[in-house]
Amino acid sequence: MSLLQIAEPGMSTAPHEERFAVGIDLGTTNSLVATVRNGAAEVLLDESDRKLLPSVVHYGEDGSITVGEGAKEFARTDPVNTIASVKRLMGRGSEELKNHRYMPYDFVHGEGMVQLKTAQGVKSPVEISADILKTLKARAEQTLGGELVGAVVTVPAYFDDAQRQATKDAAKLAGLNVLRLLSEPTAAALAYGLDNSAEGLYVVYDLGGGTFDVSVLRLTKGVFEVLATGGNSQLGGDDFDQRLYCWVLDQLGNPLLTRADSRMLMAKSKAAKENLTGETKTTIHAKLSGDRIVNLTISREVFNSITHHLVERTIEATRRTLKDAKLKRDEVKGVVLVGGSTRMPCIRKAVADYFEREPLTNIDPDEVVAIGAALQANLLAGNRSGDDWLLLDVTPLSLGLETMGGLVEKIIPRNTPIPVAMAQDFTTFKDGQTAMSFHVLQGERDLAEDCRSLAKFALHGIPPNVAGAARIRVTFQVDADGLLSVTAREQKTGVEAAVSVKPSYGLSEDEITRMLKDSYGHAQEDMKTRELREQKVEAARLLESVYSALSQDGDLLNEEERARIDAMIAKLESDRAQDDVQALKLSIKLLSDGTQDFAARRMNRTILAALQGKTVDEV
Repeated sequence: MSLLQIAEPGMSTAPHEERFAVGIDLGTTNSLVATVRNGAAEVLLDESDRKLLPSVVHYGEDGSITVGEGAKEFARTDPVNTIASVKRLMGRGSEELKNHRYMPYDFVHGEGMVQLKTAQGVKSPVEISADILKTLKARAEQTLGGELVGAVVTVPAYFDDAQRQATKDAAKLAGLNVLRLLSEPTAAALAYGLDNSAEGLYVVYDLGGGTFDVSVLRLTKGVFEVLATGGNSQLGGDDFDQRLYCWVLDQLGNPLLTRADSRMLMAKSKAAKENLTGETKTTIHAKLSGDRIVNLTISREVFNSITHHLVERTIEATRRTLKDAKLKRDEVKGVVLVGGSTRMPCIRKAVADYFEREPLTNIDPDEVVAIGAALQANLLAGNRSGDDWLLLDVTPLSLGLETMGGLVEKIIPRNTPIPVAMAQDFTTFKDGQTAMSFHVLQGERDLAEDCRSLAKFALHGIPPNVAGAARIRVTFQVDADGLLSVTAREQKTGVEAAVSVKPSYGLSEDEITRMLKDSYGHAQEDMKTRELREQKVEAARLLESVYSALSQDGDLLNEEERARIDAMIAKLESDRAQDDVQALKLSIKLLSDGTQDFAARRMNRTILAALQGKTVDEV
């Protein structure tokens, strides 16, 4: 007699056995891993009872790989082979790195994602991140005493498609089953909302080591809805360190430094920044090569002054995000601070001044993202912990296609909740067209040249027909991880082409922020340019039709009529080459009206040809 094991939907087939799942915060400066045990989320410790794993990897000439605190020790002696803040390199090309000259690494220049030369060969940011994730995975399995069924890995809300895909690839390389990529502000809100049973409108201000995110969320009884998101994927605590490092160089008269000197001064600058969190002044003391001594004192006031512009950039992004959510500051119930960089007094004061209320800091800003990810991982693994909840994240930028004239047709507007699928029908431009190319774009501007190119693909096998007869349905699908796939399908024959958007590197420095700013600042200009492009496309379509008609049935016109139409064609061709919208509109109307009689004669000829030789009964 055999027995059947019956399980509730969403439950493990062995309900008495807990399935181990973790949440991982892969940070720029530090990384963490958390899980849910006995109904409560907790951050897992290493053998030295430390929660934070420094996101630093050292590649030794003997083949050894050191991750974390041990790797930091090599930063001064072997800076080229000691990689820190690798998150800032994810999905980026070397030419896009703003602070390239301050990084003591050997970069491999070429197409695609930046590569770094190490003692163990060329390494990509994906491989380096994978080594960090392997260490966190090993910590989790050792602590929990079993294999992991999966992990929820967090990413900044403003990570573009390339950066998200790179993060997912790194997790897979580390041997992790990725249950979900979760936006960091959403994870933080999840942790905060469930812990405090909070409801209402909340702003999550997330300033980490390398990225800044700000999200507006509505929390209502188990539903976490992201209303708008903004930020900068290339702004974080590292930039404050960098600014202090530059101040030090200015005080020293910009001396020539070795890589080891640069790395040490950068570390000293970072330590000084952290000291100024609890102290009003601190000293930077270092011994450089050539027995040069650095001994500088900096006050919190001076630090606030030299980094004021960075703080203002975060507040400006916050202001724009609130505007996107159509909210005023007084409608916000609370502001949640996330990320170690929010410990800086200048940040807390700026946020408090802007919202006219003290921000919420009752959960450790370093831990809150990992805790939220762990709660989501526990649910996705089938370990029920009470009430379910629903996460409604959004797309950070609009997604669309390039159409005739270099215009952008937006398919999925920004701040659309994900996962989502949207479709739109397109048609052919020329008679007999059997193929169509598609250019997938990301951005807010009306012209393709002003947006970010994501992918290109082609659909072949369209039945030849007159222009405008074919119906091609293009479907954009964004999954729960924020990754995009595009499908084009011809409706009559069912012929189909598709592409998973996996570009080799992501948006350039401040490009997302610039895209949004440009979309507001150039709205009027874009509208005029779009109108001009549309009229030029209409002119091209009309000319194509008239030329085709004249070649087939030009004998229906006498010399005077032909000359008059030729003159209107010449006028339209001339206006099409100019940028006068009104003149172009008038020329289009003149040619359209001037060829109506010719079109009627062509129709009569076609009807007569069709009826010739047939009886009344046959008709």
